Amino acid sequence: MKLVLASGNPGKLKEFGALLATSGFEVVPQGQLGIDDAEETGLSFVENALLKARHAARASGLPALADDSGLCVAHLDGAPGLYSARYAGMHGDNAANNARLLRELDGVPDERRGAFFICVLALLRHADDPAPLIAEGRWHGRVLHAPRGAQGFGYDPLFLPNDESSSAAELPPGLKNRISHRGRALADLRQQLAELHA
Repeated sequence: MKLVLASGNPGKLKEFGALLATSGFEVVPQGQLGIDDAEETGLSFVENALLKARHAARASGLPALADDSGLCVAHLDGAPGLYSARYAGMHGDNAANNARLLRELDGVPDERRGAFFICVLALLRHADDPAPLIAEGRWHGRVLHAPRGAQGFGYDPLFLPNDESSSAAELPPGLKNRISHRGRALADLRQQLAELHA
């Protein structure tokens, strides 16, 4: 079954490629179909995931899968949150976003640097699907004082997952995909799909 992936983020596309390799779906990134990113005007990760999926489904005529994700830091009242990709102003400037996060947490001790990554997935069978599948994954940890590691993308170099000694950017990709917010959300989605077809 052909499925349009409503993302233009190269890091996400790479992770989804690995995570969906054995899903039975033929996954087509929206960019290959000439579909631009949807405007993210929602006030929650769920709303934004639905906006993106509906936009891609309507433009392509195909079922669509969208992800909305971000990093929520308790000390910053959940920021960068919905604005994770554009925290420093320009969309997708990872270095500037990381630098701003470090500035905001300057002098904050480890025990107050708790954070979690969240990923919400929305799967629509068609643009007007009244009962989309919604899946969520959270990955808890804390924000480091300096970046570590060269793998991953976004805030991965600053995120130390609970029970790990390596940052998200130091983890082998296979392990990261299993334990990350995106991996957990996809496991939740697979479970829902299995129950639908049981």
